[in-house]
Amino acid sequence: MYKVIVIDDSPLMRKMLSDMISQVEDFEVVATACDAYEARDLIKKYEPDLVTIDINMPGMDGVTFLRNLMRLHPMPAIVISTDVSKHHEVFDDGAVGFIPKKAIGENDISFFSRIEDTLMKLTFLISRHKTKSDAKKSSVTDIETVKNHPDLLLPLNPAPMNGSRVIAIGASTGGVETLMEIFTHLTAPLPPILITLHIPFGFSGSFAERMNRLSPLHIKEAQDGDLVEMSSVYIAPGNKHMLLDNRQGKYFIKLLDGVRISRHKPSVDVLMRSVCNAAGKNAMGVMLTGMGDDGSIGMKEMHDAGALTIAQSQKSCVVFGMPDKAIKAGAIDEIVDLSKIAAKIASFSTQYGRI
Repeated sequence: MYKVIVIDDSPLMRKMLSDMISQVEDFEVVATACDAYEARDLIKKYEPDLVTIDINMPGMDGVTFLRNLMRLHPMPAIVISTDVSKHHEVFDDGAVGFIPKKAIGENDISFFSRIEDTLMKLTFLISRHKTKSDAKKSSVTDIETVKNHPDLLLPLNPAPMNGSRVIAIGASTGGVETLMEIFTHLTAPLPPILITLHIPFGFSGSFAERMNRLSPLHIKEAQDGDLVEMSSVYIAPGNKHMLLDNRQGKYFIKLLDGVRISRHKPSVDVLMRSVCNAAGKNAMGVMLTGMGDDGSIGMKEMHDAGALTIAQSQKSCVVFGMPDKAIKAGAIDEIVDLSKIAAKIASFSTQYGRI
């Protein structure tokens, strides 16, 4: 996990950037600072792997602070500013990236995508900053991995009586546009579809609305207690785990708070395990583009219960991490190009078990 400190004099922007960056795989905002002087103390305290710097700040401007940082405590820094005229200057002063702040009229999802894209492109440079002390922390990391296993929220208990057909989809980096591509090619009737996408809270609702406008299916942000219906799509809120609950043959949405599972909330592993428990072999699991390994545990459990499991092909992924981990875990029946995933979903709705 890459530790990030956000430096910006605007409380609103600090909150927005913190929420967005913390939703990108392997990045966690550990502190925020309102100016360069507060940032200096926080950098000493947290030893971050990355800082984001605004240019126009009181006391000491961002460019001056960047120069001092590179001289006294060099580390990867991304400038996030409305002052695009400084774009080339900040690179000369040591910045590894520049992101223009959210433009007037730009939606939150677009701004988040620009941040996510920049961080993903710079992952290699940022990782080089991490010190050898990471090796000493390996035992702690192993403990945290156990703590964040889906067992912590939901025991594995595959349905003895298979429920009606249902589809579970997991996605992360690149998932917004990938899901848009798939759902513009899907029509009713279909089994209910549940989606866990690593996206910040507040954006999941607007993304669901955007999807709903472009798709003939009924698409909404999931709410606790929702009755799950045919030809409807439920997107996990950006701050809750989403589960499928089988109550006497009817499906309902269950939302849970709590710790991150597989480093995420919502977690694909939690969704997939709940679908395995509720529907057994009458489920379909779809793993789309994304960084990390969230979902590989739950997908393997679905696969072992007899469900159909597919993964997006490497050549059509923005990031192949999540599908690759699921494939290597032996959780996948078939690897499918993005252009053919909608057809696979439609085919599943008329067939039983694995295709």
